[in-house]
Amino acid sequence: MSSSRVQQKDTTVPPKTERLPNTWKRYSSMLRIASSSLLRQPSQKADTYLPDVWLLDNTAYRHHPSHMSGELHSWRVEVIAFVFRKDSRRDISKFVAGIADLIGLDGEMGMEKEIRRRIAKRLQPFLYHVVEDHSLLLEIPLPNLTTQIHKLGPTDANGIISQMVNTGVHHIADGARIRPHIRGVRDRASMETIFAGPEGWLVISDIDDTIKHTKTSDTTGILRTTFAEEPRPIAGMPHLYSHIERHFEPTWFYLSAAPYHLYPFLHRFIQTHFSHGTLMLRDSSWRDVSELVKSFTVETMEYKVDQIKKIRQWFPHRRVICIGDSTQTDPETYAEIYKSHPEWIYAILIRKVTHVPHLEKQNSSKRFKTAFQDVPGHVWKVFEHPREVYDLLG
Repeated sequence: MSSSRVQQKDTTVPPKTERLPNTWKRYSSMLRIASSSLLRQPSQKADTYLPDVWLLDNTAYRHHPSHMSGELHSWRVEVIAFVFRKDSRRDISKFVAGIADLIGLDGEMGMEKEIRRRIAKRLQPFLYHVVEDHSLLLEIPLPNLTTQIHKLGPTDANGIISQMVNTGVHHIADGARIRPHIRGVRDRASMETIFAGPEGWLVISDIDDTIKHTKTSDTTGILRTTFAEEPRPIAGMPHLYSHIERHFEPTWFYLSAAPYHLYPFLHRFIQTHFSHGTLMLRDSSWRDVSELVKSFTVETMEYKVDQIKKIRQWFPHRRVICIGDSTQTDPETYAEIYKSHPEWIYAILIRKVTHVPHLEKQNSSKRFKTAFQDVPGHVWKVFEHPREVYDLLG
C-alpha cells in the first residue's frame, strides 16, 4: 500500500516529539481564564457510604500451550475501575457558561437550552469526587456456572484501579462473553468481558478523526465535538468496520488519549456505530478544560505506543490491522510498532483528514514517506474515503 498528500501549517507533529499546535496557543489564555475554577474534585478517603463505580469493558486473553508440558495457560484480563461519588454540590452552570462562550454558542437559536444540557451532562464526571484507597469485590460468572470472587484495589489518587485478574484454566470458547460485576455498589456496576484466543485477527483503531468527528487540530473544535455536539461517525467508516468484522472476525481495541471521564460518552458512540471492543483511555486527572484539550495533542505518540505494546504482550500471535488518521501521530506510532514487530502488523490504514483547515503539512506526501520509510509500501495506505481500502482488505 502507498499513498499521497498535500501540505500543512506549522501544526505538524514529528515522529518523536509533539508540541502544542498554534491554534491551541491562541486559545490557551482564554481557556485558562474560563476554566480556572473547573478543578477536579479532591479525592476522598473511602468511608462507609457506597461509592459509584464504572467498570470498563475488556478482553481476556490466554497464550499458547507450553511447548514443554502442552498445558493451557490461564485466562487473564486487565480490569479497570473508576470509583467516585456523584454528591458534588458545586454549581455546574458557570462551567457550562464558560464552555458555551468558548465555542460561541450564543446565537444558535432554538437549540441553546438543549446544547447547554448536553454540555452539563458531559462535564459532570469532571466534578465528581474521586475515591482513593478503596477496594472492591469483583464477581465473575464463568460459563461453567461457577462464580469467582476477586479483590480489586485499592484505588489510586485518581480513583482508578488497573489490575490483572487471573481466572484460571477453563475451557471457554473463543468469542465467549460474560458480565462480571462489582458486589455491593450502586446500580450493580458491570462490564462486558470478551474471551479472545491467541490466534486470529486483531484491529487497533484510533477514535478521534478516524471514526469520530473531533477536529483535534482545532481547540474550539475539540470543545464543540466533546461537550456540545452529538457524536458523528466519519462517513463510510461504520460500513468499512462492518466489512472488516464480517471478513476477519477480529478482536477490536479502540485507543484514545481522552481521559476516563469521557468513557460513557465514547463507549456509547462505539456501541451505536461500530463493532464492540475494548476502549482504552488515559489514566489521568485533568484539573481544567485547558488540560483536557491538551490531552488530545500532547505526548499522544508515547501513550499510544505503550498501549499497543501492552496489547502485543496479550496477543503476540494475532495478525493486526492498524487504523488511524493524519491529524496527530498515528502514522509515526504505527510505523514504530511495525519496525519493532513486522511479523505482527498486517496493514496500516491512515485516513487523510480533509474537512479540517490548516492540515497541509500533516497531509503532505513527504510526511508519509518519512514516517513509513522503513515500512514496505504494500503494508501501508493513506486514504480519503474508506472505499479506497476495500481491495486491500479483500
